[in-house]
Amino acid sequence: MSVRNDLPAISSACDNCRFSESLAPQVAARPGLSGVLPLQDGRDAFAARVLLADAAERTLDVQYYIWHNDLSGTLLLEALRRAADRGVRVRLLLDDNNTFGLDGMLAALDSHPHIDVRLFNAFSNRRWRWLGFLTDFSRLNRRMHNKSFTVDAHVTIVGGRNIGDEYFGASGETLFIDLDVLAVGAVVADVARDFERYWTSASAVPLSTVLPTAAADGLAACAANAVDVGRRDEARAYLQAIKELPIVEDLLMRRLPYTWAPTRMISDDPAKGVAHEKQRNLVLRKLQEVLGALQRELYLISPYFVPTKRGTAFFAQHARAGLQVKILTNSLEATDVVAVHAGYMKRRKALLRAGVQLFELRRTAPQRKRLLRMRGSSGTGSSGSSLHSKTFSLDRERVFIGSFNFDQRSARLNTEMGFLIESAELAVASADAFEAQIPDGAYQVRLQNGRLQWVERNDGVDTVHRSEPGTTLWQRALVRLISWLPIEWLL
Repeated sequence: MSVRNDLPAISSACDNCRFSESLAPQVAARPGLSGVLPLQDGRDAFAARVLLADAAERTLDVQYYIWHNDLSGTLLLEALRRAADRGVRVRLLLDDNNTFGLDGMLAALDSHPHIDVRLFNAFSNRRWRWLGFLTDFSRLNRRMHNKSFTVDAHVTIVGGRNIGDEYFGASGETLFIDLDVLAVGAVVADVARDFERYWTSASAVPLSTVLPTAAADGLAACAANAVDVGRRDEARAYLQAIKELPIVEDLLMRRLPYTWAPTRMISDDPAKGVAHEKQRNLVLRKLQEVLGALQRELYLISPYFVPTKRGTAFFAQHARAGLQVKILTNSLEATDVVAVHAGYMKRRKALLRAGVQLFELRRTAPQRKRLLRMRGSSGTGSSGSSLHSKTFSLDRERVFIGSFNFDQRSARLNTEMGFLIESAELAVASADAFEAQIPDGAYQVRLQNGRLQWVERNDGVDTVHRSEPGTTLWQRALVRLISWLPIEWLL
């Protein structure tokens, strides 16, 4: 039994024409280059994953930090199961910090002869996980934040999105503004090799070592649950909206508008999960080398921005040297992690004094639906937004898109990955989108007579706030209190 997803299979789009084979001429004509396509809209990102899973012929290697047991999470797990039923080898590697409530479903999937599930830095106590932090904090505090979805080692999706309704425009509540890249060509082999080293790392343990064998009817129960979810009104409405997206037909007709460019995959050594990594193998070290070569401007987007004293000095040095440095992060009203905002807020004045321009995303804004869009997209009807995209544009020549936040967790504790794309086209589009859209969708933070101000622009009219807008006195007091605690290394 399989849930009807209402999306046509890619394999049926042309007779005797396999998806991976259809890519071969384009890739062969551009040796050493990768074709990349930013997936800025959440619904596009969901459609791409489902359609590519349905197109898989040999392998599906899937790696995520969060996988929610909701509408989109259920439908994507069902897509993996459908692929396995066709004989595709499916490997699912999940960070165990966010699998609570999924044990039964994962055990059932793992019982499939063509599906293997592994957990990164697994908890031994499945019910009372917090007990593990008391006895094994140094290991369990380190998580796998990587996100990749690789099909037949020919096409991959890498970026900032986890698996869940808020990432794919399927929730009526908060929408995470996020960014992935669909890629074909040379870089896909690098992603496939990177998945292999994570899959075989000491931190990735087979699910069977921490969970009992699933019941004999486990797979049937998963299929029945997927059918039930797929029949709900919200699922039907969501899938109908997905079906009407231009990207669906573009994928089916093999006419995605790739940008072909030298693309470098950057990732942490999985040994970082047990604190055995070498500094030269860290994403942070590689990004420092890239940022150190800046000549003119940096547009940086990071939902969790905790630069620390050292990072503040780095950005301030570049700004004082005449470089244009613009940074977008979440405002206090938009963030989903208050403690991170506490780590950021105490660095604002130093950054502003040096000439760094700071912008903080508004939870709701007139231009929210198209914020950070390089091209047109469908938008959603969510009631508020929170930034989750991690990207930066350098000198309008290169762009980085990945899972790396400019905070201490990404730098020192969690494993991360992303693409550095040598494309002026994408870098210019990213910078232009920042210039055109951010002023109307974010507060610009300014320093006036030693005090912070938040400037809100609506239809060309500026409103100046003298305290963090959209928040209460108690919220601001709590964040101030947290900022005094010696926990910056954890943020």
